[in-house]
Amino acid sequence: MDDPYAELPFPRTDMALSAMTFVQGIEEPAIFNHSLRTYLYGRFLGEQQDLQPDRDYDDELLFLGCLLHDAGLSPEGNGDQTSPWTAPTWAPASSPARGCHRRGSRSYGMRSPCTCTTRSPYANVRRSLVTAGADFDLGPEGPHTLPAGYADRIHATLPRLHAAPVLYDAIVGQALDKPHKAPPFTMPGELVRQETPAIWPTWEQLMTRSPSWNDYDGYRPKRKGGGPALAEATSTAELSRPAEPKD
Repeated sequence: MDDPYAELPFPRTDMALSAMTFVQGIEEPAIFNHSLRTYLYGRFLGEQQDLQPDRDYDDELLFLGCLLHDAGLSPEGNGDQTSPWTAPTWAPASSPARGCHRRGSRSYGMRSPCTCTTRSPYANVRRSLVTAGADFDLGPEGPHTLPAGYADRIHATLPRLHAAPVLYDAIVGQALDKPHKAPPFTMPGELVRQETPAIWPTWEQLMTRSPSWNDYDGYRPKRKGGGPALAEATSTAELSRPAEPKD
């Protein structure tokens, strides 16, 4: 059978291939392609820091972490957890996702390559590369910092398919259905705040909900309304705006 990804440097271990098939079967194509690009960009960014696969981090686990990092946004992964990065906790016992869990636990004492909770000396590198790769695939700096033709080569095999809005719809859709998955001050929470007219609690309101540590009892704030620094910054921003054209 022809390998549609033959031109791209993905791991070809049995577990990597099984996991790829499994995730492709549960994720939307746009999110699946984003997960694969996350690995490619994570590796690329690591190479820019002289981080080499299987020397500075376990390449298979990096691939699995990238592949599964958004699996919780699939219908099968839409459980009651507050993070989409806990795929092995919901996956069937016989699935490759659980195999990833066992692989990580046996080798590095981690719960899953998605959450990267581990005592491995490579864990921080791997976690950083997953995060960096995902951010790079969605962030504005990506197209301008890659070698000429690099993104075109990747997108020829892994088209974007409107990745950013598809991810937004998946995150917000889950959060509106299960509000506990989007608490205030989290990324899902901020997306829900933008999407709905709901008034979110302030920091002080959150900290003084009962029961609390009573940190605000007797506290006298040193500034009100954001303080002089914020007022000055706001004023400066207003002054720096271009003047409106006069009729």
